[in-house]
Amino acid sequence: MCYACIERFLWYYRSMYHEQGDKHNMPHIQAEYSGKEVVVALDGTVLEGEKEFPKNKLKLLVAWMEIHRDDLEANWKLLSSGEQFFRIDPLR
Repeated sequence: MCYACIERFLWYYRSMYHEQGDKHNMPHIQAEYSGKEVVVALDGTVLEGEKEFPKNKLKLLVAWMEIHRDDLEANWKLLSSGEQFFRIDPLR
């Protein structure tokens, strides 16, 4: 499994995983806030955790993903090929 902590806020973090036979089977990130987790595909589709994750934080996450979509896709490709990822700026 490849893992990248691609961006961290004071109140939650975002990470990206890529593994063989991944249960989501598509590029995605995982985010955590106050012990609640959500999995979001790079196209913005929520794959897991939508009901538990705070809606206002999910909106911020999706906005951040839209701004950094090219970076997220590039990181996914790097992780898929076993290469080093790069950090992505937080939402400001």
